[in-house]
Amino acid sequence: MNNTQKYQKQYFTPTGVSYDWMMKESVEKPPIWCSVDLRDGNQALIIPMSLEEKLEFFKLLCKVGFKEIEVGFPAASETEYEFCRALIEQNLIPDDVTIQVLTQSREHIIAKTFEAIRGAKNVIVHLYNSTSVSQREQVFRKSKEQIIDIAVFGAELCRKYRENADPEMNIIFEYSPESFTGTEPEFAAEICNKVISIWEPTDERKVIINLPVTVSHSMPHIYAAQVEYMCKNLECRENLVISLHPHNDRGCAIADSEMGLLAGADRIEGTLFGNGERTGNVDIITLGMNMFSQGIDP
Repeated sequence: MNNTQKYQKQYFTPTGVSYDWMMKESVEKPPIWCSVDLRDGNQALIIPMSLEEKLEFFKLLCKVGFKEIEVGFPAASETEYEFCRALIEQNLIPDDVTIQVLTQSREHIIAKTFEAIRGAKNVIVHLYNSTSVSQREQVFRKSKEQIIDIAVFGAELCRKYRENADPEMNIIFEYSPESFTGTEPEFAAEICNKVISIWEPTDERKVIINLPVTVSHSMPHIYAAQVEYMCKNLECRENLVISLHPHNDRGCAIADSEMGLLAGADRIEGTLFGNGERTGNVDIITLGMNMFSQGIDP
């Protein structure tokens, strides 16, 4: 353990935050819950779930009471695509349940995604692209302006596809600045606001802005400060749903979620018992029981 000097902090502490939320004693109401077991949870398995297993798991999540369920990344594999189609064609999605699908900001993937959800009643289309310093510099080798262009391209294309979709479909948009915790807060707000301006959220059709802990770089109070910053600097805040998607690198996913809710978030994406890709996701069961034990019905 003699090489600590080669490491440095990879997060950005936001300026202009009040930390007023730290005066609150506890979470006062449950968030909107979204299960991502069928994607993040599935990625944790040595042998991914078969179509039949995914269908069985989806029915269980509906029985548990989830109203928003991420069913996967339809353009990523044939199994993911066929699963989405099976849910729709076999009429397995209850009228009060919204399915969520993930898509990169790439034209052929967006096209495949909208093809997969054809005929669904209630859908969240979750668009993402990576925004962190390390991803920009080391992976994409693109400037901030070029990264914004990727998000704008995807947002405009999603809007075009929604306008041409069956008017009976209720399609909600979600955007994630992937690797949010390694992104400068000012840039995260800037790119989210560009997407928000394209999607034009209303009270009847809100937009979800998801702030993932793709990699947990900091202690929970820093993440919550980042959430507070975004809540104060995003346009049309009254027509946004601020969502959190914490991973568990530092064992802090529960604390990240609870402090993030105190700081202004509205929604949690997680998995039953925390099973999830790479380091695990926030454990919805524990998070819910934490609320239950203090008199809050989760």
